[in-house]
Amino acid sequence: MKTIVITGSGRGLGFELATRFRKADFNVVLNDINPAQLETAKQNLEQISGAGKVVACVGDVSDLESMQHLAAYAAESCGSIDIWVNNAGINQPMKAIWELTEREIGLVLDVDLKGAIFGSKVAMEYMAGQGSGAIYNMEGYGSNDAMMLGLNMYGTSKRAVTHFTQALAKESEERQTGVLVGRLSPGIMITDFTTGALGGKGNIDLPEKTKKVYNILGDYPDVVADFLVAKMLKNTKNNAHIEWLTGGKAAWRFMTAAFNKRDFFAEK
Repeated sequence: MKTIVITGSGRGLGFELATRFRKADFNVVLNDINPAQLETAKQNLEQISGAGKVVACVGDVSDLESMQHLAAYAAESCGSIDIWVNNAGINQPMKAIWELTEREIGLVLDVDLKGAIFGSKVAMEYMAGQGSGAIYNMEGYGSNDAMMLGLNMYGTSKRAVTHFTQALAKESEERQTGVLVGRLSPGIMITDFTTGALGGKGNIDLPEKTKKVYNILGDYPDVVADFLVAKMLKNTKNNAHIEWLTGGKAAWRFMTAAFNKRDFFAEK
């Protein structure tokens, strides 16, 4: 039976991904920095029918030792690690770069960039030893060079994640590890991540212009998870780019926005 590890899976997209892998009869290893949130996620996932195990490990993705413990715990609990998704991430306060504190800058880089690097490192160390596996890193705003006031640090980290992941895929191929490395591009998701900065420690007051764009292009995480998991399960290609909100899809949504009005923020 195959095993998946998903960082930041106590809620949001991470939990929705875990739900679908549970239904696909994977052993699911949940990870989150919040113990109470993680335990709730584990209990909810156990209520979903699936043949595999559900285990949970509290951990901080920005701490290498914590990620090494996660990998060891997953391997010991489930016998193997077949897919590893570096999903954990936080948003930044909607401020210009010079208005952010050193702590705010550090938190975004630690979680969004170092978290992907450390998770990939420990996953690759394990998977290269077994000669197989797949590692996926989560892209975000900025991965395609998009820029917006209030998303400089977040976008910088995600652009770096894209380069890092492509370079890791090249390294894996050249070293003939047998490990696939790819990128997941979920588009704009409507969760508490959208309006919560630094992992829920602050609020983001979105401009009306931004809300309008999000209402056109956004989706709830369950919709995105359906697509991403189906593609991951079928993927056999190294350096794969699994993209939900393609340019064509975005263009179609803008063209049909007048007929398909949505207001995610009114619903909240």
